[in-house]
Amino acid sequence: MNVALYRAGRDRWAMTERGRGDLSRSQSSLAIGPSSVQWDGDALRLEIDEWTAPLPTRMRGTVTLRPEAINEHAFALDADGKHYWRPIAPRARIDVRFNDGALAWSGDAYLDSNWGDEPLERGFRSWHWSRAHTRNGTQVYYDVRPREGADRSLVLVFDASGAPSAIEAPPYSSLPSTFWRVPRVARGNPGAEPRLVRTLEDAPFYARSQLIGEIDGAPADIMHESLSLDRFRMPIVRAMLPFRMPRIVQRR
Repeated sequence: MNVALYRAGRDRWAMTERGRGDLSRSQSSLAIGPSSVQWDGDALRLEIDEWTAPLPTRMRGTVTLRPEAINEHAFALDADGKHYWRPIAPRARIDVRFNDGALAWSGDAYLDSNWGDEPLERGFRSWHWSRAHTRNGTQVYYDVRPREGADRSLVLVFDASGAPSAIEAPPYSSLPSTFWRVPRVARGNPGAEPRLVRTLEDAPFYARSQLIGEIDGAPADIMHESLSLDRFRMPIVRAMLPFRMPRIVQRR
């Protein structure tokens, strides 16, 4: 279970790889080691009990996400239908409580899921993704570059009921390079291009960013990610992963 908390000067990250014996699931629950996810029909509740990396500190807390609407449609990311993406709750409310006493808040949220029949790096070279809540719904831009065939773009708006509609794609604009020189581009209308507020994750193959822009004539906070799977495949990058993703395998 990957947990990332961003606070000024106090970012925390946890993502421990675990073996099959540490996994259990049912139709409404998933447990990975000591952490779990439970759906009760109205809300998704996460019980988090992890250790941060690379410096180990305990991370314990509860996250409760309540969808405002559910989208039932999944979108193919490739021409062969090997990879899918579903924005389950394009808009939701979230309540966050962590046991260190310094982090407790409620706000807007978003929930999606990716799955496929092969590793991502086998099907794609890269992608850029962004999501913004607006006064008319939630807009999502998903631009993927497959290993074979033409580039593919999903440019969608989800209304208050969660129903998706395709919209015209704004042009690309470049964002400043990261420390690791991961290319970043974002979509935005001329004169209202997204601007970088903060780079939240800066890895050799991945960047997560907080942007601000203008959508439908109003300011919008934008979450953005750029992923280079060509870089992820490089042996030197694979060798770096254990420093952020320790591995614990338990047998039952």
